[in-house]
Formats: sequence, structure tokens, C-alpha cells
Amino acid sequence: MAAVIPDTVAMQEEIRRLARERNAVILAHNYQVPEVQDVADVVGDSLGLSREAARTDADVIVFCGVHFMAETAAILNPAKRVLLPDLEAGCSLADTIDADQLRAWKAKHPGAVVVTYVNTTAEVKAESDYCCTSGNARAVIEAIPPDRTILFAPDLFLGSYLERITGRPMVVWPGECHVHAGILPADLERARREHGDADLLVHPECGCASSCMYWAASGDVDAARAHVLSTEGMVEHARRSSRREFVVATETGILHRLRKEVPDADKRFHAVSERAICRYMKTITLPKVLRSLREDVHHVTVPQPVAARARRALDRMVSLG
Repeated sequence: MAAVIPDTVAMQEEIRRLARERNAVILAHNYQVPEVQDVADVVGDSLGLSREAARTDADVIVFCGVHFMAETAAILNPAKRVLLPDLEAGCSLADTIDADQLRAWKAKHPGAVVVTYVNTTAEVKAESDYCCTSGNARAVIEAIPPDRTILFAPDLFLGSYLERITGRPMVVWPGECHVHAGILPADLERARREHGDADLLVHPECGCASSCMYWAASGDVDAARAHVLSTEGMVEHARRSSRREFVVATETGILHRLRKEVPDADKRFHAVSERAICRYMKTITLPKVLRSLREDVHHVTVPQPVAARARRALDRMVSLG
């Protein structure tokens, strides 16, 4: 683990002081830079952070993530002030569908149940019946009556994965996360050769998730070593596992949390692809978190009519899985 420079320590101490002064909670996604993760009160995936945002007693929520996450916090806990340290922290997956596109898609499939991944705007959530994260997507799909058509948006790879594991055919929107789509089967194949005894931990948004499932089914990879998991699932698996090496296919920010929360010196974590870096997540830095607390920027709000409709889908997400 890299040494922490004095300026970083001083900034983290000042952020913690201001957070106490303002009764603020700092939430950070697993893909944030290490020094931001280290100053956060809670580090987690979208589902865990949504639940934390919904139940916090803090007056202020500083969300170190991307814009849709701050919107979700504002919807789930409208009495709180939600700050996003950088308004440029967007999401390539959320950008693949907007509310007008979803309404047009719904019109072609009257009576269908709409399930949208949490990586969407508040306006898209307002047009949805359910939201989900990778951590509870299966539970959400299985909660829907089997005679209903499901429209799943916007992630093509997660939708295809859910069809395989639930046996439930769905109509899937052709969106993708630029980071996860960039992790290729060839990257996983190379990692298998380099770390032959390692567990494979693969996020279902990855294009290589299907390869992982195929290898396990065919016996090409020991099924006990091939795991398609949410980021939270990866952390839990690594804690419990007796294995010593893990190859991780998701955004590289999760490696810091794995190494920090699974401190066994004999356990090693390797990125399937060092290119798997979300430029949007990485826009948030310690100076921006400090400025956010000092200057009360940037306040994220959702118009009440949109928030009320989106809240129904989010409440279902938070309650399942």
C-alpha cells in the first residue's frame, strides 16, 4: 500500500473535522480513489450506499460517487442536504438511455414491467417499476410474476446475465458501461494463464461474465473458482475464502478496499485489466471533498414530482435482496 503523504493526512483530518462540525456523513463508492475511500464514513456499492443514505441521521450527505448516486440519496432522504463534490462525475451507462427513450420503449410493450439498473437518471427511475443494483438484481427479477414481460435497462451485459441465471426471458436495452465493456474475454483468458490457481471474481456488467459462466459450465474452469459477483459480493467472498489469490474483473478502485478490508498478508488481488478505470469516479478528489464541505457545493436536488415517482422504484430496490 502506498505511503500517505503529509498533505493528504492534513486534508483528511480537516475533512473529518468539518464533517463533525456540520453533522455530515461521507459516503464513498468502491471505485473512488484510495484517499477518498479512507476519509469516508462508509464505503460500499450502490445498494449499500443507498440504504445508508436512506437511514442516516446526519444533516448533510457528502456523496463521493457519481451524479445518479447523489440523486438517489436526495430521493431516499429528501430532508437531508446532499452534496456532490464534482458535478462532472457522470456515468457513461446512465447516458445510454433518457426518459423520452424509455417512454417510447414502454409504448412498444404495453403492460410490461420496467426494471432499471440504478445507474440511471432520476427521470428514468420515475418511469420505472423497479430499480435494482448488481447486488440484488436477481432478487428483483424473481419478485416479478412469471407471466409479466420485463423490460430491463440499460445494461446489456447485466440483462443477459440475469436471463441466464433466472431462466427469465427479458427485453434488454443495448446499453453498456464503458469501463466494464472494456474488460474483454481476452483479458480474463490472460489472467487465467498468469494466475492459474486464483479465484475469478467477475462483475456481471462485464462483457467477459458470459465467458466466465461458459468456462465454469464446460469444466474448463473449476466452477468453485468462477464467481460472478457484485462488488460487495467480491469483498464478502474474499473474506470467507480460503484461497490466496483473486483475479478481479471490475473497476480497479475495488482493489484498495479489498486489500484494506481483507488484510490477510497471504491474500493477493490482481486486476484483470489495469485499464478498467472510470474517469467519472476519479474526478472526485480530496481537495474537492474539502471544498464541498467548506463551501456547501454542489447541492443535488430532484424536483418533487420526479422524486415521488422515482421513490417507488427505489423503495422496492432497497427492500429486496
